[in-house]
Amino acid sequence: MDIVVFGAGSLGSLLGGLLAREHEVTLVARPAQARTLRDGGLRLTGEFDDHVTPAVTTDITGLSADLAIVAVKAFDTPSAAAELATGSFDAVLSVQNGMGNETLLADRLECPILAGTVSYGALLEEPGVVACTGRGTVVLGARSGGRTPIVEGVGTAFEAAGIETTVATDMPRRLWEKLAVNAGINPVTALTGTSNGAILEDPAADPARTATRETARVARANGISLSEQAALTALERVATETAANTSSMAQDVRAGQRTEIDAINGYVLEQAPDSVAVPANRHLAALVRTWEAGAGVR
Repeated sequence: MDIVVFGAGSLGSLLGGLLAREHEVTLVARPAQARTLRDGGLRLTGEFDDHVTPAVTTDITGLSADLAIVAVKAFDTPSAAAELATGSFDAVLSVQNGMGNETLLADRLECPILAGTVSYGALLEEPGVVACTGRGTVVLGARSGGRTPIVEGVGTAFEAAGIETTVATDMPRRLWEKLAVNAGINPVTALTGTSNGAILEDPAADPARTATRETARVARANGISLSEQAALTALERVATETAANTSSMAQDVRAGQRTEIDAINGYVLEQAPDSVAVPANRHLAALVRTWEAGAGVR
């Protein structure tokens, strides 16, 4: 399969590198990283020990492929959609954090938009070197649910590259479950400079669990069957399995970069009806947004 990975950060580099072991992959990277990748390829470390040489470009304009994987930050989705619209793709798969990305892509693109979640841990150690800090699973499917031949084909392609993959028919519920987990883990670990396992113990457990419960209530208010217990079970499972990992939001804060708070806790606020109170999400969003403003990245 011919695959374009738009966004060669931690996750995009890891997925692109793993897929390049089996498929023709083009990484869309920033100029400095692109030069390094062209000169020395991409090295996978940590849970993997591979060296691959995918094609590299800094400009996606006019590209065509069987599949485009979008791995940019959520706030870059509108510009990504505009650039992707200049090319031709059989399908586009978002593996981004937060909610609303698939809708933004669908508004600009005519091809099928797939949704995906990734539980592999990824850390871009330096340009050209990405570490897998924990093996996981890729779950993907049609953004509105159900099963299609295109989804099946993408799932088969991922499996052929040695990526543990689940093709799901209930992606709307899975996306909200992931949002509930991220709403609990990401801002708490970002604000405290801790790893994911911190939210399993007090005092971090309380705000994390409360934000997750609130998100489940908002999901149900939007017609998604997600119980508070199911959301909490997912939160504890992910935090346990990735206890030593640093969340993407914590990595952003550590690097002094803008976070995806608007697409995570901010999205919960936007989707919450007046009848559903979300004080924990509101408080966490306000704190992270205040940090962004103080750091000059908002």
